[in-house]
Amino acid sequence: MKYLSLPALLIAGSVLTFGCDTGGSEKDERIQALEQRIAQMEQGQTNVPGNVQSVQAADPSTLGSFQFSEIEHDFGTIEEGKVIEHNFTFTNTGEAPLVISNIQASCGCTSPDWTKTPIKPGEEGFVKVVFDSKAKSGVQSPTVSITANTQPAVTRLRLKGNVNSKNSASAAPAMGPVRK
Repeated sequence: MKYLSLPALLIAGSVLTFGCDTGGSEKDERIQALEQRIAQMEQGQTNVPGNVQSVQAADPSTLGSFQFSEIEHDFGTIEEGKVIEHNFTFTNTGEAPLVISNIQASCGCTSPDWTKTPIKPGEEGFVKVVFDSKAKSGVQSPTVSITANTQPAVTRLRLKGNVNSKNSASAAPAMGPVRK
């Protein structure tokens, strides 16, 4: 049995040695191509395929720009159920009319309203944020995300404050009498 396995091992070893040598030049070509691509990337040169469009930075003359008087409003401490309204005012300091395309609230307790018409350079606009503290308690910080023709495209405004729960004083007696 020992004599039979030795020739089988030699045959298998020679097949693996000579059989795996083919295609060595193909591997070398692929390695060389990868090395060239790495060198191009290091130099800042990239080859963009024909079916991919390159994106250029937006021309500042086509963008508006927000200049808010404040981006965060602290409404302090309020009782649960109270509705807070705050107007964030801004000036368009860009070179083009500023267009707000969308405003998204971070939760259902917050609703935004805003200047819907394009705001010309130098003119003012507003973003009104309404926060309903019903069923809310503790520290609250709802946000609104404004999407507009600005750089960056999304700007965030935030309300913050503390909401006192209506049930905080009556929670202990509701648990019932203490049994001994």
